[in-house]
Amino acid sequence: MTALAPSAVHTIVPEPARTSRFAWLRERGMGATILVSAISTAFGVALLSATGYLSVVLASNPMYGSSDTLTIVLMLLSGILLAVAVYVAAIVTANTFSTIIAGRTRMIALMRLIGATARSQRSEVATQGLVVGAIGAVLGLVATTLAMVAAVPLLDRALGVATDWSPVQAALLLPAVAVALTTWIAAWSGSRRVLAVTPLEALGGSVERSREEIAGKRGRRAGAVVLGVIGAVLLGGGLLLGLVSPAGVLVAFFGGLFSFTAVSISAVSIMPPLLKATGRLFGKSVTARLAAENAVRYPERSSRMAIGVVMGVALVVMFAVAAESAKSLVTASSGGEPDPAFNQMMDSFSTVMMCLVAVSAVIAAVGLVNLLTIGIVQRKRELGLLRALGLTAAQIRRMVLIEAAHVTVTALLFGLTLGVLYGWVAAQSLLGSVAMPPLWMSPTFVAPAIPLLPVVIVIVATAVLTLGAAVAPTRIATRSAPVEALSE
Repeated sequence: MTALAPSAVHTIVPEPARTSRFAWLRERGMGATILVSAISTAFGVALLSATGYLSVVLASNPMYGSSDTLTIVLMLLSGILLAVAVYVAAIVTANTFSTIIAGRTRMIALMRLIGATARSQRSEVATQGLVVGAIGAVLGLVATTLAMVAAVPLLDRALGVATDWSPVQAALLLPAVAVALTTWIAAWSGSRRVLAVTPLEALGGSVERSREEIAGKRGRRAGAVVLGVIGAVLLGGGLLLGLVSPAGVLVAFFGGLFSFTAVSISAVSIMPPLLKATGRLFGKSVTARLAAENAVRYPERSSRMAIGVVMGVALVVMFAVAAESAKSLVTASSGGEPDPAFNQMMDSFSTVMMCLVAVSAVIAAVGLVNLLTIGIVQRKRELGLLRALGLTAAQIRRMVLIEAAHVTVTALLFGLTLGVLYGWVAAQSLLGSVAMPPLWMSPTFVAPAIPLLPVVIVIVATAVLTLGAAVAPTRIATRSAPVEALSE
């Protein structure tokens, strides 16, 4: 037998392609996670920079320069808003990594079969979360700092002041570090379930728990019930205490914190019934029924997409309703005569606050688009089968659009409800005991006041989000031929 020359061997057996150590950065979902981290860091840097700049401006004013109260209030407000943005970003990131890891199930199973441990795989995922969080944090920090360097001279001229304040501050590293660490923790949290799957169980592909499997997990539900009961008691207690003292708002604040945490934990149990009810609004066509079933078949996936939007809508509506209800309370206490100055102040405050918390809504919107896109990519075989069974590309696109509408409409209605409740409780617990001239009536109790314009804006923004969220997934869903999709 003739021996092959070495050159021929190299020709017949090519060397395996070398993959970059950071090739996973090109995976779907990583870019969106970097964007979420960048937005959160930019928001935190902007808040700290604005607080520092305003502190210097106030210190130069003879009327306010001797008091640190306004500076402390600004710092507290900035800290609260940054915490809210990071909290929303953490939930979005954890949900994103949960979906990403579900799509990696086959690869993880193969690694487990050749000796890799679940701990090593999970550590690798956490490291990836830290890397993307750090990249986003650095981008947000650098971009916002440069923007503030350019903005300070313009602000000085606009306000007619001459400050020597420098936007380059060591304190600006705090939001960047906080966001990077939060992304790291969120990635670790988001990977906890799939990496516990045994190799043989995971060889089937993407792993998402069904409704039946969710129903069998009672520990998480029990914890959510306990937190919900505590939150409801504190909200009620804050309302009652608010009829005697403005300190009731502190009790109500913790009630809101506990109750919303309960909602977040139990989203996989709360959202499917709501999604099923919303599904009736879209008719009984084939695409509508398929979309409705897809929305509730895997509750974890749908809940991940919805809960971020719920938080964004609830935050924006909460401040709008709180300001409007506060105006109603002051009017009732004064004898029915509205105070134009107070109303203008509350309108300005609510506008500023809604614009600030809208950053959290943007983060949630990025999460929705990202999770919907990843979900469609992971369902290529399913979509290919539907195409093979006779559904047209137009029907597939319509189905994906209706799925997005299912999630956003349900999240909108649920978020509006929570926002109205929390906003009204906040105003009532804060001002229910406050007497206002000329009649000085106290205590006062009013129904929730819902401002029309902010609610309309939220509804329109949700409609735009639905259309925008469905653009990329619909293209992906119809891009490949049925045979190609089924062969993957």
